[in-house]
Order: sequence, then C-alpha cells, then structure tokens
Amino acid sequence: MQPESSKDITDYYKHLSLFWTDIIHLMSSKPQALTSIGPMRAFAANSKKISGELIEINDELMGFNQYLTEYYKQLSDTWTDAQKKVNLKAPDVPQDVEQIEAFKRIWIDIFDNDFTELFDSGKFGDNYGKLVSKELELTKHWNNITNVILQSVNLPSKEEIDEIYKEMHSLKKRVGKLELELKKKEIKKNAK
Repeated sequence: MQPESSKDITDYYKHLSLFWTDIIHLMSSKPQALTSIGPMRAFAANSKKISGELIEINDELMGFNQYLTEYYKQLSDTWTDAQKKVNLKAPDVPQDVEQIEAFKRIWIDIFDNDFTELFDSGKFGDNYGKLVSKELELTKHWNNITNVILQSVNLPSKEEIDEIYKEMHSLKKRVGKLELELKKKEIKKNAK
C-alpha cells in the first residue's frame, strides 16, 4: 500500500466537500425540496458560494501557517544565536552597577546587530512578504463570505455602506461650506 501525500488527501476532501455542497445547492434550488423560507432560503441558495470560499480559506490558511512558522523560527533562531554571543562576551555574574551597564550595552549591541541583519536579509523579506500576502488573501475570502451572508439577509454590503459614508462625508463638507458662506453674507449684511 502506498502512503498518500498530504496534497492528495487535501484534494480528496476538497472534492468531497464540493460534491456535498453541489448536492445541497441542487436541493436548495428546488422550492419544494427545502422547507426554509425568507433569509434562510437565500442563505441555503448561497451556501455553495460560502463552502467554496471556506475551501479556499483552508488552502490559504495552510500556506499562512507555513510562512508564520518560518517567521517565528527565524526570530527564535536569531534570538538564540544573539543570546549565545552575549553569553560568551559578558561576565558571568555582574558585581556592580558598572558591570551591569556594560552587560546591557553588550546585549543591546549584539541583539541590535543580529536582528538588523535578519530584517535586512532577503530570506526574511521574502517569507514576510508571502505571510502578508496570505493574510490579505484570507481577508479577501472572509469579506466575500460576509458579503454573501449580508446579501442573503437583504443587508447592504460593506462596499455599499462605504459608498454611503463617502457620500455623507461629501454632503457634510458641502453643507459646512454653505453655512460658512451664509454666515459671511450675514456678517456683511449686518456690517452695512
């Protein structure tokens, strides 16, 4: 028997979940097949979109966790190496305030140099960039799910609410300008 790779297992469960969401979607598209009404009817009809997004989130989450693990490994390795260097340079037990200050300066210099070197490295930058990219992809999928749910219950999406806020802000500015002009006209009128 041949061991399956994690990619094969992931693909198997992806296809299995898509199969069941297709079945649910087919059932929900028939009015007599589902007894739900109102928002739950709309939510059931949109469940395939949500399931698809959740599958994509799972894939993105695996990549995110991989890059996050590498991120913390790089930080941990740098910390360990820097602490080893500090332990080699510093006196065993500081006896007075002057030795404590010297120890502090050694510690700060070594950690500053080692972490600056880490943050300037291409390996760290590449991993951090991929980590942020995966985080943005996760956010995009969560926003898509939220929009589907909001649409199912006949509520405005985030984009529609943002558009309303922009319009309100614009109107507020225009009203403020008009009020200012009106006050200026009143002052001129009263000055005469």
